[in-house]
Amino acid sequence: MTQPRSRVDLYAAIRRDAQSGMSNRALQRKHGVGFRTVTAALESAWPKERRQPPKRGSRLDAYRVVIDDWLRSDLDAPRKQRHTAKRIFDRLLDEHDGAGVVSYWMVREYVATRRREIRVEVGREPANAFIPQEHLPGHEAEVDFGDVAIRLRGELVTCALFSLRLSYSGKAVHRVSASAGQEAFFEGHVHAFNVLGGVPTGKIRYDNLKAAVASVIGFSRQRVEADRWTAVRSHYGIEAFYCQPGIQGAHEKGGVEGQIGWFRRNHLVPIPEVDSLD
Repeated sequence: MTQPRSRVDLYAAIRRDAQSGMSNRALQRKHGVGFRTVTAALESAWPKERRQPPKRGSRLDAYRVVIDDWLRSDLDAPRKQRHTAKRIFDRLLDEHDGAGVVSYWMVREYVATRRREIRVEVGREPANAFIPQEHLPGHEAEVDFGDVAIRLRGELVTCALFSLRLSYSGKAVHRVSASAGQEAFFEGHVHAFNVLGGVPTGKIRYDNLKAAVASVIGFSRQRVEADRWTAVRSHYGIEAFYCQPGIQGAHEKGGVEGQIGWFRRNHLVPIPEVDSLD
């Protein structure tokens, strides 16, 4: 099967054949294009940018100003008496003849996005900003556990794969344990530091692993750490950085999460058969 040509290649072929004396109609037949394409190719070797089709309107367009006004009025309303998407939909039907024009799902999707945008516009909520991460050699690292399957003495079992990845070089150290408990968490650090020959001089990023974190304080980065983990951190001089819970902190240690997947695919396929975890 031949690979499709780009328009630049197509134009070049048309212009080359035209120079050999082929007629416009012959060019159309040979290259399977129309009169306009042949004419455009003979006028310029570089194709013109295609015009973007105009953005299609939405049936909700006529109601956006009304919905925005209601959402702005909610800024100073008690939290439990603000418009829900369902209430906005009902009001559009009752007060603005929206029946048969707008759907609930259309309103819900718009409100889910627009509510926060309005809060940002009036300064009630900060806008999201993302800053590219830059790391110094040996300065920062990321730690996480991932599930892996092995055949231990003929039985298929699920184990925990500890991974510590240096943020600058991407070098990672792994260790398989029977669980992701505190003992495995500590042993993974000791093993990684011995292999690497030292401890990162800056922060090590963690999520809220039970082996390290006893509880999360509100929506901040403050944590109540497990006492034994605090002692281990103090012994090795580890500066812990705890990522935001959930999707908000997914990007903060994506390197080690990707590393676990890479290690699993490249070193644990097919499923290894072993007599012991050692």
